Amino acid sequence: MAVQIDVLLVGQGLASSLLAWELLQRQLRILVVDDGAENASQVAAGLINPVTGQRLVKQVDVETLLPAAMHVYRQLGTQFGQAFYVQMPMLKILRTDKELGIAERRLAQPDYRDYLTGLTPAPAEIDAPYGVLQQRQTGYLRTEALLSQLRDFLRNKNCYRRNTLQYGEINLEPALRWHDIYPRHIVFCEGYQAVNNPWFKYLPFQLAKGEILGCESRQDIQQQILNYGHWLIPLGAGRFKTGATFDTNQLDNLPTQAAKTALLASLRAVCPQQQPPDVYQRRAGIRPATLDKQPFIGTHPLHPQLHIFNGFGAKGSLAIPWYAARFADYLQQHAGLPPGCDIRRYDKTYFPA
Repeated sequence: MAVQIDVLLVGQGLASSLLAWELLQRQLRILVVDDGAENASQVAAGLINPVTGQRLVKQVDVETLLPAAMHVYRQLGTQFGQAFYVQMPMLKILRTDKELGIAERRLAQPDYRDYLTGLTPAPAEIDAPYGVLQQRQTGYLRTEALLSQLRDFLRNKNCYRRNTLQYGEINLEPALRWHDIYPRHIVFCEGYQAVNNPWFKYLPFQLAKGEILGCESRQDIQQQILNYGHWLIPLGAGRFKTGATFDTNQLDNLPTQAAKTALLASLRAVCPQQQPPDVYQRRAGIRPATLDKQPFIGTHPLHPQLHIFNGFGAKGSLAIPWYAARFADYLQQHAGLPPGCDIRRYDKTYFPA
């Protein structure tokens, strides 16, 4: 029997799940189709950090993105009776005179004061020759727990179908159809798999493999995130995560010994007094990053019923909630998309008049 819906979403990573939540709040009829395989969102650390990189640059539009993210994660926490976002201070380890100089300049800038607290000497267990920069409004999203809850929620509403969608099964004419589903829109939220999508593979993704270790220490782990090029996130009970590597060549989901060695060496350089931790978990995922570091959101230039919501990379936990609301406005009310994310920025390159 034919089923009429508003939006068919392909994939169930963080982008699709939060967009599905937003659309359901607006009473739209949706269906999420996913193959059930582990995706990069489940592996990701879910870090939220308003000021990043060696030059300590404030994330673009963080004053807008951060409140939107906190609102949605509180809403989801209330819905499911558990906290998905864990707020936790971050220590940026300063290892050179240049890094210290950058930190001092940022602290003097008024627009950074909400996110940077000050400079302090390093705690005894941390090797930071130039001290540490205290960062605030930082934390991490318990992404895997959130995705699991949302999958069950969608399933209970008959809005989830476990299926490996084949592109050839999608009929564009005379009406948009996939199997028994007749959607008004199809939104592809496939992560790195978008490079194989016949309608959107023209977009310049810049995929990168990242590996993360789950570790257990016999020593106390302070409840603060360490940022030293890599990062350490305390999980409680002596456990922590550390990561992530960045590999643009070996694009698979297989953990490597080289990544494990590099992450543990990086950690040892910062915490030389810590005994080697036990590694109880090794995971790898492929980030769907983009060439210009902006998301890919919008409509195919030749097929107005086909859309993409993808390309958030490592900043997804911070950025997706706000962009999901903007994209829902776009689908529902024909509102304009923020120009920086709209895939029309590539129309003239790939679809010249």
